[in-house]
Amino acid sequence: MNLPARLRRSLLLLFLLVPLVAACGGSPSSAPATNVPTATGIASPDPAASAPTPVPTAAVPTVAPATEAPTEAPTIAPARPPSLEFGIVGHLYYTDRDRVLQLVQNAGFDWVRQQVVWKDIQDPVAGIYGWEELDRIVTTVNAYGRKLLVNVVQSPSAYSATNGLPDDPATLGNFVELMAQRYGDKIQAYEIWNEPNLAHENGGNIVPADVAHYVEVLKVAYTRIKAVSPNAIVLAAASSSSGVTDPALALSDAAFYQAMYTYNGGEVRNYFDVQAVHPGGSANPPDTLWPDNPSKAQGWTDDSTFYFRHVENVRRWMEQYGMGDKKIWITEYGWATPNSTRGYEFGNQVSLDQQAAYITGAIRRTYEQYPWVSNMFLWNINFAVLWGERGDPQHEQASFAILNPDWSPRPAYLGVQSLIAELKQKEGR
Repeated sequence: MNLPARLRRSLLLLFLLVPLVAACGGSPSSAPATNVPTATGIASPDPAASAPTPVPTAAVPTVAPATEAPTEAPTIAPARPPSLEFGIVGHLYYTDRDRVLQLVQNAGFDWVRQQVVWKDIQDPVAGIYGWEELDRIVTTVNAYGRKLLVNVVQSPSAYSATNGLPDDPATLGNFVELMAQRYGDKIQAYEIWNEPNLAHENGGNIVPADVAHYVEVLKVAYTRIKAVSPNAIVLAAASSSSGVTDPALALSDAAFYQAMYTYNGGEVRNYFDVQAVHPGGSANPPDTLWPDNPSKAQGWTDDSTFYFRHVENVRRWMEQYGMGDKKIWITEYGWATPNSTRGYEFGNQVSLDQQAAYITGAIRRTYEQYPWVSNMFLWNINFAVLWGERGDPQHEQASFAILNPDWSPRPAYLGVQSLIAELKQKEGR
């Protein structure tokens, strides 16, 4: 959204004035996470652990026609209930949490998504846990009146030699049960793993049989969380938007969702509340979709997985396999801007103003046309600050951010702030 210059100046002045008190107050050190050990001596979570992963540009069809990405959008209801919530992905480990949360609050976001690296909290060999920094994160998010979605990833080496999904699902069940006991209703939602259709997230090669193992892990995690915190929302992990099947790289999301939804008679329906989805964006406007309305961008345009509207295909698969009663949360979406990271060159086609227009366009489209999406988490708020401190402000994670390395707002921040206020005012929220 290209804001008029006068309005942008006014919003910028408001942005700078409101968080001034929080920014100047005492706060934790913002030293890079990799340089600050936890109480257990285990390396703290790294922003890189949360990165969206570039997918190969060549789509390799490997699934039956019935599971190919559909070329027509699913039926869209004409109106949606006033239930779309707005979230954002942040990195709250070893940074100025108060400043981040003040800016989250100022923008109108309802939720924060924080990735929790399991292996950095639990050392099974030593029998110790390092909860202290996560304690501070949970407390701060709740103090600012935001809701918290945690995304649990990376097994300790004792439970998986490659830090992928645990060999024994009960080990993750034990860990999330402890989290639920420790934090109770202060953690409102749990997303179990991240993009398990990618080989590196799975801990090695990825084949359809691995999806069955993921379902078994999800079943145990869901059961253990609900036994302690019945009000918690448990999300099935989002597949990375990929049209490629290669055991060394990825399983296509069409194949992943088919395997997950059909395993053991579709029993997974009893073990998740919401389906997480990570639609792509590349350099493609949010209203475009291959093949009927392809983008005019250069590259990353010839498969539906490169588009935000690929979420429509995922919804169609959910309905096809009997999961249509479940809502979708978009737990990562966004557009990269110019950067220096190999694999993310599509961001070099997207200006800061275009980023703002694409993000606000995606929000408005979701609000108006996707009644089956009830929450959407923008990737990301403060990774440019973190990578600026590390001396790499052109890293791709920084390019997705809606804050600059000096904490000042990008056009996307101001555009989202204005749009969320408009939509909430329309509903009387």
